[in-house]
Amino acid sequence: MSALFNFQSLLSVILLLICTCAYLRSLFPSIIDRNKTGLLGTFWKMARIGERKSPWVGAACLIMACTVLFWS
Repeated sequence: MSALFNFQSLLSVILLLICTCAYLRSLFPSIIDRNKTGLLGTFWKMARIGERKSPWVGAACLIMACTVLFWS
């Protein structure tokens, strides 16, 4: 089943994208920062969310990990 049709999988994919974009921006800021508009601008926006809301994103990742490990 696709991650688009399963809400828990969709949330997992979004959280992983946010964390990955924020991590890649910390390593290679020029790659993410040059594309602030368009389709590739989505990755820049996810990196900004990961940087500014990092405690909330981290808590969401922990909650998602617990639900995947113990609930599913």
